[in-house]
Amino acid sequence: MSRFHFLAAVAVALSISALACSRPNDPIGPSSIVPSSSGSSASRVNAGSLGAEQPPFNLQAILRGEGFGLVKFRQVIDDAQNIIDLDVWVRGLQPDSSYSLQRATDTTLDDVCTGANWLTLGQGPAPQPIVTDGEGTGRASLWRDLSLLAPGTAFDIHFRVIQNGTALVALQSDCYRFVVRD
Repeated sequence: MSRFHFLAAVAVALSISALACSRPNDPIGPSSIVPSSSGSSASRVNAGSLGAEQPPFNLQAILRGEGFGLVKFRQVIDDAQNIIDLDVWVRGLQPDSSYSLQRATDTTLDDVCTGANWLTLGQGPAPQPIVTDGEGTGRASLWRDLSLLAPGTAFDIHFRVIQNGTALVALQSDCYRFVVRD
């Protein structure tokens, strides 16, 4: 085997290893968010890293508007409770300002989010603001307990970020499908 062929084989092996170890939900890398079966470009479900599980138990919601944001919505597997971790990141918003993440749901599973039951999210039932720095970037680690919902409950959900003290909707997401994990 020539030196060129050997180096080429090593490069291919390293590339395959890097792809196998990459995070499928990395917002900078290839998207794991795919269009829903209805074909609507506005409706998305997360198909990444679910393995044999079919329902969208976790999702990654992209927020667009005045700036940009991301909500990583993850169900922690725990027999005693069903906690949803909501890691929120925003940028391009007003510097040194306070915002809140809200969600609305509906149980008509048509990939059209018509729910207007906006709930401000936070640390469990206590709302938690997302405070931006001098550059207009903010992060928050939020959570919500869904233990009262029956496993397998499905709903369409969408998110928005509002500027606290105003009615301004700074960011909003498309419609996503979510299923409560067993």
